[in-house]
Amino acid sequence: MPKQVDHEGRRRQIADAVCQLADESGLEGVTLRDVAARAEVSMGAVQRCFGTKEEMLVFALGHIGARIAARVTARLVASPAQSARTALGHATAEISLLQEEQRAEARVWLAFVAQAAVSPPLAEILRTNYADLQAVFTRLIGEATGFADPGREARTLLALTDGLTTHVLIGHLSPAAALDVLDGHLGRLWREPAA
Repeated sequence: MPKQVDHEGRRRQIADAVCQLADESGLEGVTLRDVAARAEVSMGAVQRCFGTKEEMLVFALGHIGARIAARVTARLVASPAQSARTALGHATAEISLLQEEQRAEARVWLAFVAQAAVSPPLAEILRTNYADLQAVFTRLIGEATGFADPGREARTLLALTDGLTTHVLIGHLSPAAALDVLDGHLGRLWREPAA
């Protein structure tokens, strides 16, 4: 009887290998051969799961986005009675990828952002991810503030959060300093002085 293969599990395994390699040497260091070796599968297995390298990268980017979204959701579910302000603070802290344990994920995310500038399929995934985040931010800001245009404030907060990731990765800001910037902005957003 032929061995049953969990196709989706194999795709996630390969996506994890892509992310590990991208963390070590950027996306330019991701080859099908290296991915197969890192995932401990054959080249044929990689090619059966993904028709092209770009298809593999698109899946890996979606995989990272899903992991980040799951963390945000888990953090929000852990404290369901929180205010919109608290929920927004938790969400921005998670997606900014500022914590040490998220540093590898942040490096990989930014490698994909850079590649998306020349890859329309990757850019489309990022646009969708950012639009979804912006919608959540807009809703939370609208619930908690009197801003006439919560969408504009959401765009600003999303850009700030995303930019802080880069500043921490290159060493311009420490994680603590970046969180201070984020907290200060949220304090102004709620029309309260920053702590």
